[in-house]
Amino acid sequence: MAAARTAPTSPGSLKRIVAASLIGTTIEWYDFFLYGSAAALVFNKLFFPESDPLVGTLLSFLTYAVGFAARPLGALVFGHYGDRLGRKKLLVLSLLLMGGATFAIGLLPTHATVGSAAPLLLTALRLVQGFALGGEWGGAVLLVSEHGDAKRRGFWASWPQTGAPAGQLLATGVLSALTALLSESAFTSWGWRIPFLLSGVLVMVGLWIRLSVDESPVFKAALAAAEERRATDAAAEKPPLVAVLRHHWKDVLIAMGARMAENISYYVITAFILVYATTSVGLSKQTALNAVLVGSAVHFAVIPLWGALSDRIGRRPVYLIGAVGVGAWMFPFFALIDRGSFGSLLLAVTVGLVLHGAMYAPQAAFFSEMFATRMRYSGASIGAQFSSVAAGAPAPLIATALLADHGSSTPIALYVIAAALLTVVALGCARETRDTDLSEADEPSAAPVRVGADA
Repeated sequence: MAAARTAPTSPGSLKRIVAASLIGTTIEWYDFFLYGSAAALVFNKLFFPESDPLVGTLLSFLTYAVGFAARPLGALVFGHYGDRLGRKKLLVLSLLLMGGATFAIGLLPTHATVGSAAPLLLTALRLVQGFALGGEWGGAVLLVSEHGDAKRRGFWASWPQTGAPAGQLLATGVLSALTALLSESAFTSWGWRIPFLLSGVLVMVGLWIRLSVDESPVFKAALAAAEERRATDAAAEKPPLVAVLRHHWKDVLIAMGARMAENISYYVITAFILVYATTSVGLSKQTALNAVLVGSAVHFAVIPLWGALSDRIGRRPVYLIGAVGVGAWMFPFFALIDRGSFGSLLLAVTVGLVLHGAMYAPQAAFFSEMFATRMRYSGASIGAQFSSVAAGAPAPLIATALLADHGSSTPIALYVIAAALLTVVALGCARETRDTDLSEADEPSAAPVRVGADA
């Protein structure tokens, strides 16, 4: 039995939902990326001071990768309860966890004060960050996808995706301003704490906005249909994870493959680049940060444009443009950086992020449209976050290790190209989802129905 179609959300309400998701994801990505930037710039000195500088950077990126390891657990827990209780409640919880952990990092004692306990405390808080972010993404994109209409879902659902470059922009901007205003000794001593402590203020703003929005109408309709089924059928409803693995295992694998090029390329372009540009090319930290700052602003602007294009020509074609483009750009990317000028570095980063946006923009709608409503939070989150363990988590670590072993960017470029090929294969196995009607996808055993198909 399919639920009745939900009434379309008014334009004003939809914009408020988009704003709530965007601001929340911006804050959470600010917290997450702030750690990545700090790991590249200062954590090696503050928490691993007895190591060789490059080894210290590797250890710093290892704690960075630990956050990714916690993301699948967050996806499982938040996905389960998000499919049972609703999207909104879990989004509030994820924001509190992420913000609290980030604020606490700003208060941490360093190795000079408490010795080996410092990196252990840092790692524990990084685990909390990863757990929270593992549940954030799925809920944020679903809240928008399930409120909007199918014809413009790619555009509207891409706005929470801009939270990633917005968070990167905010984190890099704050760090860039501090490194410009403070001496290196002052920044290393206490200035690095300021961006982490600012998270407390941002979280209060995000909570106020998120608490003001309504639950997804598609989820509420699906929940009512499930309760009606339980009233006439004593059989227990399967847990969302079981239902996903039974009915959508192929879609989970496709989502994981699609994420490989998107995730790996992003962290090479935005996190590893801070190491490569400063240690191998000899550019200043300020120069590298400024290039990522400008590139992130362009990234933010193009994501909705790629999302709108996916509404016209489909999710898969736009995603393919990004995957093939990123793979083809890797050798020119490093060649430009090796020139050693700000202009060439800026061009390399900006073009890379524009091509990345072609994958990231349609991803929210694409993954949402793969799964039925009562397992959508679990399915989208598992597909997105489990792949991050093999993709984004080790990307800066692998890139840094390849640089240390070979002293060349060639193996790093080949690493990203291999990820792009894997994503192209995954997309070749995927179905086009652009015309899916999410309001029809409420049966736990059903795949989403395409617009115009029989209910």
